[in-house]
Amino acid sequence: MKFLQKTQFLFLILSLILASCSSDDDAAQSLDGENDLVIEFDNSFNGDDLLLGTSTYVNGNNETLTINRFNYIVSNFILIDAEGNEYVYPKDDSYFVVSEEEKMTEVTLKNIPAGEYVSMRFGVGVDQEKYLQGAAGQGDFLQVAEATNMMWSWQAGYKFLNFEGTFTSPEVATATDFKIHMGSHGSSLDNYKEVSVNLPTAALVSDALSPVVHFAVDANEVLDGNTKILLSEKAVVMVDEVKSPQIATNTTGMFRVDHVHNGEHGDH
Repeated sequence: MKFLQKTQFLFLILSLILASCSSDDDAAQSLDGENDLVIEFDNSFNGDDLLLGTSTYVNGNNETLTINRFNYIVSNFILIDAEGNEYVYPKDDSYFVVSEEEKMTEVTLKNIPAGEYVSMRFGVGVDQEKYLQGAAGQGDFLQVAEATNMMWSWQAGYKFLNFEGTFTSPEVATATDFKIHMGSHGSSLDNYKEVSVNLPTAALVSDALSPVVHFAVDANEVLDGNTKILLSEKAVVMVDEVKSPQIATNTTGMFRVDHVHNGEHGDH
């Protein structure tokens, strides 16, 4: 009798496991069609909301910053699904300016094939392949970059990061302007970088599902990241063969996926 009860119990457990697997398979198979995937960039400074011109922030270099501008370029998005397959977003449409001052903090990737996406890669800045297409090869993005202060000039190239404000420090008592304009300089100094992130929850795309991926972006990493950049040593960094590549590397550390919202289309 006990043997029969144990057998029935094991059969019940096995049935539940199989039902669960079947349910998961059905859910995966139900992802078909295509939809938009939205990426929201929530800009902050060391865990605090980034408020332009009104708040002060202290970095690890004991410098107190008031930030007036925080703009950057993201590009070349690649989505990776649970099986390792990569979807490369169309290159001509894959360049975006994120601008806190212009309230441009959302990027929409359109017509993404249905799938269960678990990670993504993207660029910070504009790659040499795109730049070398010339002004005529930039499409509408050239005008967007010009309108958001993300270019020096066409010959000099794009600003990948435009980070401005004022600061004081133990060595600088009077509020002093700082300007961090990082980018590639023509084809002579390439500061384009790539970022890879895992999603804490898979982003599900289908005809009925249009996910939102929420990034927490930490502006503190620009100066206080892998390499410490002291504004008291140099408050204006633009074309700098030493500091610009250091800032480019620091900037890749700004990005962290906070959460993913899998909602029905238009329901976020």
